[in-house]
Amino acid sequence: MRPSGTVVLMSLCMAGCARSPSVNVLGAYFPDWLFCIVAGVLITIAFHVVAQRTHHDRWFGPPAVVYPALVTLLALVVWLIFFQH
Repeated sequence: MRPSGTVVLMSLCMAGCARSPSVNVLGAYFPDWLFCIVAGVLITIAFHVVAQRTHHDRWFGPPAVVYPALVTLLALVVWLIFFQH
């Protein structure tokens, strides 16, 4: 048992925790995922309005399944585009 090997291994494992995933907005820190979910909801609302105006909303399955899945998909896409470093 070598304590120095354990320390090196633990420091390598903790290297990914160097940056907090948060954004400074007027002095308050908010997590990245919060902005991604808000963006996902807003884009889904815009998608819903466009789909209703063009009468394409009937093409989608049950709204209780489609819209939460769309919010999740769009939130993850926003996170991949804007918050991956």
